[in-house]
Amino acid sequence: MAYAYLFKYIIIGDTGVGKSCLLLQFTDKRFQPVHDLTIGVEFGARMITIDGKQIKLQIWDTAGQEAFRSITRSYYRGAAGALLVYDITRRDTFNHLTTWLEDARQHSNSNMVIMLIGNKSDLESRREVKKEEGEAFAREHGLVFMETSAKTAANVEEAFINTAKEIYEKIQEGVFDINNEANGIKIGPQHSTAGGASGAGGSGAGGAAGGGCC
Repeated sequence: MAYAYLFKYIIIGDTGVGKSCLLLQFTDKRFQPVHDLTIGVEFGARMITIDGKQIKLQIWDTAGQEAFRSITRSYYRGAAGALLVYDITRRDTFNHLTTWLEDARQHSNSNMVIMLIGNKSDLESRREVKKEEGEAFAREHGLVFMETSAKTAANVEEAFINTAKEIYEKIQEGVFDINNEANGIKIGPQHSTAGGASGAGGSGAGGAAGGGCC
């Protein structure tokens, strides 16, 4: 399938916050309540449309455990976007965001777009982190913020697509050097403005299981 650009994403955050569930919901439109912990890195891809152009998202879902942190770090390089995920029902996953963010900023391209995601919004009765706290953290650190539910699919599409829109805008503004693939952006085989506007649809190769989930 021809595309104008390929954007590389990385999904980061503590174990069990639902990173793999978010990827599976976005690529395969399904929820898998029980699956093994991600070992190292899982992968998924999907086509979306922005401004009438086909964009391929290549998404790397990383393991949250400390033991895999060095593998995760190698994937920051060459990512145009990052989804930093915490679980709204577990305050410790929110408290660890600063460490994840420092890691991401240290090992990635300075223009990488980071979307902060409070996942498991369907578990309102078990909420430990207020939405306002997520918004305040995002404001303080210059991140985009959204609450999602990988289970009900609430805001999952929007989280991935809004991140792509931010990256696309940065390309339009000349912030990203698109000829340097180290920025996590690749010009597609058919960089054409004609056709291809079929809505934000099209599913790609889904990532396999991973991530202690919801």
